[in-house]
Amino acid sequence: MIALVQRVSEARVAAAGATLGEIGRGVLALVGVERGDGETEAARLARRVIGYRVFADAAGKMNLSLADVGGGLLAVPQFTLAADTHKGARPSFSCAAPPAEGEQLFRLFVENARRLHHTVQTGIFGADMKVSLVNDGPVTFWLQVRPSRV
Repeated sequence: MIALVQRVSEARVAAAGATLGEIGRGVLALVGVERGDGETEAARLARRVIGYRVFADAAGKMNLSLADVGGGLLAVPQFTLAADTHKGARPSFSCAAPPAEGEQLFRLFVENARRLHHTVQTGIFGADMKVSLVNDGPVTFWLQVRPSRV
């Protein structure tokens, strides 16, 4: 699973003119699901997003996590993060999980995030959404968890 994590001073997601989710200071996480991902990856990615240290401490160093600062999490499903862009001029989505599986794992990611953190808002899987944000910094990180090989 993949999360493109952006530290924001505010973020909002809407569909069909209606606001689906909105946060102030916090993290916007665009979440993609790849083939082979499962419940374990959803839980691990949620822990990483909530615990990733992207906020400045008193010394100005990125030592504080979303949990530490009490900000909001806006999780937005984005299957295009799983695109294969290695060749050609058009992305291939053969690496992305099938829609039903992707939706289930996105929901599991959100459920895990809500168990770990008090403020979690979301977009809607498969919807044509409009995302607006004020990236604070800008600070953006690519987080990826891969299935364990046994």
